[in-house]
Amino acid sequence: MGSRNPLVRILTVAFLSVIVLAEVFPYFWIAITSLKDLPGVIQFPPSLLPIPPHWENYAQAWQSGPFVRYFVNSIITTFSILVIQLFLACLAAYAFSKLSFPGRDICFYIVVSCLMVPAQVRFVPIYIMLAKIGLLNTYASLILPYAASALGTFLIREAFAGISDRILDAARIDGANVIQIIFRIMVPIAMPTIIAFSLFSVVFHWNDYFWPLVMTTNETVRTLPLGVALLREEGTGARWHIIMAGNMFVLVPMIQAFLAAQRQFIRGLTIGGVKG
Repeated sequence: MGSRNPLVRILTVAFLSVIVLAEVFPYFWIAITSLKDLPGVIQFPPSLLPIPPHWENYAQAWQSGPFVRYFVNSIITTFSILVIQLFLACLAAYAFSKLSFPGRDICFYIVVSCLMVPAQVRFVPIYIMLAKIGLLNTYASLILPYAASALGTFLIREAFAGISDRILDAARIDGANVIQIIFRIMVPIAMPTIIAFSLFSVVFHWNDYFWPLVMTTNETVRTLPLGVALLREEGTGARWHIIMAGNMFVLVPMIQAFLAAQRQFIRGLTIGGVKG
């Protein structure tokens, strides 16, 4: 229960406001910088608002490279990874939560332990393997290494574990097979958790810079973060107004995705606490 002491409430609101300001201000600064000209960017003291706004920065950034290709590549890569991750994670989560087999818990702990291994540790062997089979500079090199998600398996497994076995037994009596039980019964029940994980996955892979940088050497399958990095021209200094306009191409779709899934996302994060 919240405190009734007005001073405590005021201090709590003030503290949370500082946190919100610290989190939101960088994005606000990206947005206003993207609307300034170069002298306005480097002036000191800096101006808080772009007067007048330079909307042509967005056109210049978009025309500085094949951003249509970058954008399409990001969409294909991000959502292909998401679809494959969800399919495999749902199957694995069902096995770990509703099936009994020798070594089930050990296998689950091994999967969860993969969360502690960063991509930077495993990229060398994966790079060598993909290079030997000729998959560099392809969508496969960006998608397949992330096809299985330990985080998705863990979260969905926890959601599936909370579903009553009576519901599944009733579905089996009605003639439903395993695939129908998973995707027609369990997935809709666990949808808040699935949407929360989906948002995590989309944001991570949409913004991923390291893996596409390692796996691509030309513009064929390069994604938006790489395109934005290329906006900095050598020998002319940093065109921060153009770079920030390019950053908005990456940022705005993610803000829209979060706003669209906000309610389910918050519910998915808090559902475990409600059960407890």
